[in-house]
Amino acid sequence: MKWWGIENNILTQQSMTQKMILNISKMHCASCAATIEHTLKKIPGVLSVNVNFATEKAWLEFEPTQISLTKIKGTIKNLGYVADEPILEDGHDHHGEAASGTKKLRQRFLLSLIFSIPIIYLVMGKMMGARMPTFLESYESFIQFILATAIIISCLDIWISGGKKLLRLSPNMDTLIFIGTAISYFYSVAVSIIEFIQGDLLDFHLYYESTALILVFVSLGKYLEAITKGRTTGAIKQLMGLQPKKATVLKDNEEIPTTISEVKIGDIVLVRPGEKIPVDGIVIDGYSGVDEKMVTGESIPVEKKGGDRVIGATINKTGVLKIKTTQIGEGTLLAQIIKTVEQAMGSKAPIQLLADKVSFYFVPTVLGIAIFTFIIWLWLGQTVAFALTALVAVLIIACPCALGLATPTAVMMGTGLAAKNGILIKNGRALEVAHHVNMIVFDKTGTLTRGEPYVTDIIKIKGGMDEKNILEIAASIEKNSEHPLAQAIRTKAVELTAKLSEVKNFQAIPGQGIVADWNKTKVLLGTRRLMTNHQIDFLASEKILTSLENQGKTAMLLAKDGEVVGILAVADILKEHSLETIQMLQKMGTMVTIITGDNSRVGQAIAKQLGVQRVLTEVLPEDKSKEIKKMQAEGNIVAMVGDGINDAPALAQANLGIALSSGTDVAMETGEIILIKNNLFDVVRAINLSTYTLNKIKQNLFWAFFYNVVGIPIAAGALFPLTGQLLSPTIAAGAMAFSSISVVLNSLSMKRYQPKIKVGYK
Repeated sequence: MKWWGIENNILTQQSMTQKMILNISKMHCASCAATIEHTLKKIPGVLSVNVNFATEKAWLEFEPTQISLTKIKGTIKNLGYVADEPILEDGHDHHGEAASGTKKLRQRFLLSLIFSIPIIYLVMGKMMGARMPTFLESYESFIQFILATAIIISCLDIWISGGKKLLRLSPNMDTLIFIGTAISYFYSVAVSIIEFIQGDLLDFHLYYESTALILVFVSLGKYLEAITKGRTTGAIKQLMGLQPKKATVLKDNEEIPTTISEVKIGDIVLVRPGEKIPVDGIVIDGYSGVDEKMVTGESIPVEKKGGDRVIGATINKTGVLKIKTTQIGEGTLLAQIIKTVEQAMGSKAPIQLLADKVSFYFVPTVLGIAIFTFIIWLWLGQTVAFALTALVAVLIIACPCALGLATPTAVMMGTGLAAKNGILIKNGRALEVAHHVNMIVFDKTGTLTRGEPYVTDIIKIKGGMDEKNILEIAASIEKNSEHPLAQAIRTKAVELTAKLSEVKNFQAIPGQGIVADWNKTKVLLGTRRLMTNHQIDFLASEKILTSLENQGKTAMLLAKDGEVVGILAVADILKEHSLETIQMLQKMGTMVTIITGDNSRVGQAIAKQLGVQRVLTEVLPEDKSKEIKKMQAEGNIVAMVGDGINDAPALAQANLGIALSSGTDVAMETGEIILIKNNLFDVVRAINLSTYTLNKIKQNLFWAFFYNVVGIPIAAGALFPLTGQLLSPTIAAGAMAFSSISVVLNSLSMKRYQPKIKVGYK
C-alpha cells in the first residue's frame, strides 16, 4: 500500500514541482521561523514554505528549474540558521532528538546558575543588611564584573545570535535579550570604571545581577522548553518504538534469523506466538489471533487465516503464521503512518496564521516600544538608571515564543492522540476544519454498507421446510456459480453450518436464475420471470416479494417439485456502527446526506434504516463532486466520507475529505483524515478530538496574547504612578521564561484526554 510517494526525502514530485523537508537548527524563537518563512517566500520559484519552530523543520515546495535546493539552503544559512536534509536511521529522521540539544542547554543553565549564586549573595546580602567580609565589600564591583562576564561567556551563543540578527535587520527573541543584557552589562562596567576612578558609586546603581539572572532565567526557559517540546513528539517516538528489529525468514524449509532491513518483498516470514509481525504481508499458512491495538486501536485480537492481510508491528498472539511479505521499510502501513503524523505535526492550522503574522512584526515593535519608553521617562525627568531599568524590563518580558508555540504544540499533541487511536490526520488544517463541519456526506456502498451482498432473510412458504432446509438447497445448487449473489448464499451456509449436497444438470439462465436437479428433484432459484417461464405459480408470495424489494433487497424464489417453497433475500447491509454514527452526528447538530450511484429504491431504503432525510441516488462518479459544490454553495462546510476511486473527486472537493483505510489507495491519498480501523464511529471521534484540540489552541493563544498585552505595559512602568516601583528586569526574565513553558505544558495536558463518547467500541 503506497499512500503517496516518499522517496529519498522527496515527498512528491509532480510535473516540475518538488516538495522537501529540511531540518532547521539554530532557531531560538517563533520569530526565527517567521523570518525564514518570510524570506523564502520572496524567492522566485519557491511556491510554498512552512517553517515550524516546535518541530525544527521546514516544508518546501519549489520549482527546481527556477531555484535549486542549494540556493535555498544558502539563503537560510545567510539568515544565520542551518538547513540540512534529514539523516535517516532505520528509515526515519531522528533529527528532532539531536537538534534539541537538551544536554547542552542543561549544561549551560547549570554553569550560569553556579556563577550567579555569588552575585545573588552579594546583592541580596547587602540589601538585607548581612555582614560582609571586608574583602568582598572592597572588591564587590570587580567580583560582580568577573562573575557576570563568566555568565555571558557561558551564554555567548545567545549574544552572538541576537547580535547577528540585529546587524542583519532580522531581529528575534535573542536580539531582545542581547540588547537588554548588553545595555545592563556595559552600563554597569562604565559605573565600575567611574567607581574605580572616583572611589565611590555616588547615585549610580550596578546592574550586573540583572544581566546575570536574566541570562540564567533565559537559559532555564530554553532548557525546559526543549524538554517539553521533545515530549510533544512522544507519539512519533512511540510509533517508531513499535517497529520490530528482527525477523525469521524461511528458505528451503530452513529458518534463518535476520535483521528486518534484510527482508525482501516476496520472502516467507515465520512468526511464532508472542512475536511481533515484522512486515506487511499475506498469511499463506496458519491460524492465529493478532493484536492490532498498537496500529488500529482495536483492543480485541483479530483472527487471521490463509489469505488474510497482516500489518507489521502487530503481535501474533496464539498460533504460528507463515506470511508472504508484500511491503517492507517505508512501504509498510506503520511507516506510512509515521510519515503522515510527522508531516501533520509540522503543518499549520489556519488559526496559526494570525500568530505567525504577529510574531514576525513582534520583535521590531518591542524594540520600538522599549526605545520610546526610555525616551519618555527621560523626558519626564527620571534618571538614566530609571529609564534604563524600564527599557531592559520591556525588552526582556516580551516573548514571541509563547505565540509561536501556541498552535504547533497543540496540533502535534492532537495528531499524536488521533494516531494512537487509529485516526490518521494528515495536516493541521484538517484538524481545525473538522470542528467547523456542519454537513457530512457519506458514500453508501463500501462506506455505510459492507459493499457486498449478504443474505438478510430466509422465508419459508410451504410447510415441511424450515430456514436451514431452504438454505441447504439454495447453497447446494449455487456452490458452482460465480455470481455475487451465489457467493452471499454460500457465505450464509457456512455461517449456519448448512450441509451441502451434490446437484446435477446445473443450468444458469442469464437474468433469471438457476435450474438444477437436487436429490433427484428439479429445483429452481431465481426471479419471477424464471418461475413464469417454468409455469410455477408464485402469486401467493407476491406481497412478501414486494415488501422485501421496497426495503432495497434482491429477492429470489426457491421452487421444488413445481411449487414455491421459500424466498431468500440478499442485500448490501449496513456496517457495524453505521446507525449509531449517524444518530450521534445528528444529535451533535450535524446534517447528514447519503450519496450513491444505486437506484432510488435501494438508496431510500438505506436512508430509511439510518434515519437520514436527504439522499442523492443514481449519481455518476463524475457528478459526486458537483453535488458537493452545490452543498458548499448553500453555505455549508462539507465533509465527505468515502472509500472508492469514484469518491476521490468528491473527497478533494469537500472542505474535509475522510477516507476509510479499507478503500482504494486513491481515496486514501485524496482524503485528509484516514480511519485506520474502518470504524465509522471514528468520524464522530475525529470531530470531538478536533474540537478539543482547537479549544487548547485558543487557550494557548489567549494566554500568549494576554501575557504580552499586560506584561509589556507593566514593564514599561504603567503602574509606577500608583506603586512607585518599576518591574525588575530579573522578575521580567522569570515571567518571560514561564510564559512559554506554561503554553507548552497546557498542550502537554492533552495527554490526559479521554473521549466523552465511547459508543461504537467494544
